[in-house]
Amino acid sequence: MQLGEIKIDWLRGGELHLDGGTMFGVVPKALWSKKYPVNEKNLVPTRTDPIFVQFQGKNILIDAGIGNNRLTEKQWRNFGVAEESNVHADLCAKKLTEEDIDIILMTHLHYDHVLGLTGKRETGQYYSVFPNAQIFVEQTEWNEMREPNVRSKATYWKENWESIADQVVTYQGEIEPISGIKMIHTGGHSAGHAVIEFSSNGKKAIHMADIFPTHAHQNILWVTAFDDYPMDSIFQKQALFEKWMDGNSWFLFYHDAKYRAIKLSPAGELVDSILI
Repeated sequence: MQLGEIKIDWLRGGELHLDGGTMFGVVPKALWSKKYPVNEKNLVPTRTDPIFVQFQGKNILIDAGIGNNRLTEKQWRNFGVAEESNVHADLCAKKLTEEDIDIILMTHLHYDHVLGLTGKRETGQYYSVFPNAQIFVEQTEWNEMREPNVRSKATYWKENWESIADQVVTYQGEIEPISGIKMIHTGGHSAGHAVIEFSSNGKKAIHMADIFPTHAHQNILWVTAFDDYPMDSIFQKQALFEKWMDGNSWFLFYHDAKYRAIKLSPAGELVDSILI
């Protein structure tokens, strides 16, 4: 995608198959299954594909995929892993390496977004996969990552932050790491969840991350069972849809198994799309 002067692409970060109930929460299967694929085990495919941005001479990643060799056999089975990360190969195809990534924007730090930031050597030591990148994270999210509560400790693991700690840049409210790309704290899915807005030469896009994880979550009341603060997700979706459903702006996805991006009219109708 060319968005003004911003070049946007997607890297293959892995694929999970999660229980339909976790992805659609209290919504009856009879409703959501009409909008999103599901297999006989009630598992739905979810991509974990980092958004790759080139702008103003910088190489930027949004979230990091599930990495390689970071999950145990039990986790592999429980998360329905169908594919691990191909980020390295995709960067090589662009004649780049992990060392060429300048900025990483983390919408939040759940395992399926952050695993790819850290690698594990045969000796058992962990290391930063993108050693030259500044990693932007909302302050509340970073605090909870390091001191998770009884619920969040299931997804915030010390192995995912210890080796990147000196690269992390925190913010509160909002930040514009590079002119035209803004991170805005929303909460909802997690306490420190953020969305990312893009603007260049009159062209606009938004990545709502996990408060709008797939096109099937367009109903503002449809939120995942992973959301720690579901009412915050609902209110934020409502406000953002009112702003961005204009028929011209793109909604970008990290998890969707069908679309990379879509445009929606003020009435919520699909205007344009980019398929995987």
